[in-house]
Amino acid sequence: MRSFEDRVVVVTGAGSGIGRAVARRFAEEGARLALLDREPAGIAALADELRRHGSIAFAETCDVSDPEQVAATFGAVQKELGAIDVLVNNAGITHRSRFVDTDASVYRRVMDVNLFGSLHCTQAALPSLLERKGLVIVLSSIAGVAALPGRSGYCASKHALHGLFETLRCELRGSGVQVMLVCPGFTATAIEKHALGPDGRPSERPQSRVGREATPEAVAEAIVRGAQAGRRLVVLSPAGRAARHLSRLAPGLYERAMARLFRSELEGEDPQTDSARSRTRR
Repeated sequence: MRSFEDRVVVVTGAGSGIGRAVARRFAEEGARLALLDREPAGIAALADELRRHGSIAFAETCDVSDPEQVAATFGAVQKELGAIDVLVNNAGITHRSRFVDTDASVYRRVMDVNLFGSLHCTQAALPSLLERKGLVIVLSSIAGVAALPGRSGYCASKHALHGLFETLRCELRGSGVQVMLVCPGFTATAIEKHALGPDGRPSERPQSRVGREATPEAVAEAIVRGAQAGRRLVVLSPAGRAARHLSRLAPGLYERAMARLFRSELEGEDPQTDSARSRTRR
């Protein structure tokens, strides 16, 4: 079981949602936290909270899609806290729009944050991680292992994370550095509220979801437990595990189910209205 007592843990997107919950959970394990986010207010408040509870926390504003800013930020983290033991690539964005309607610039933005943000941070942290025989944690999604209608760019970015980090794991074999991919399902965070629309502005489409919405705290607990146990892949929620298996064993059935479940979102209807209509038909 890996211990995080007095280890340096870097969390991107730490100002809210899963990132904030993960930082708090690692602090409970005695880790020293580097909190990174584009928005300074959330990480400043979290750093103050953690310090009040006796933890060491360092907050630094960082846009993970900017490689020069990432390099400077990781240099500042190591100057402040020392060599990095754990990197949590959590920062991410999504969109909610049909492929046929979506401008290519939306795909580039999603890939810049979700894929290249994780790439930049991992490149910056890797010398430390090799020295410390550390751990890379990558927040993927059920969308990284199965299709999710209306989020083709998000799915592409998460599938790409699996290709990148599974290959990195192969290349690092024998180095002592571990890589863990985490696939949450729908979680009660602000990521969907801030979803991009087809033109890059906030989406006006209603949101559909599958299964019960998880809390960030439940996801954080699964992440820390998986990290302690040396897991390679953590797939959360029964609905998520079912989606992963069904998409591989019966892809046609899975596609029909997703098309039906997300029809109202793709057509711009209120999911509750559509659900009521379906009950009436039955």
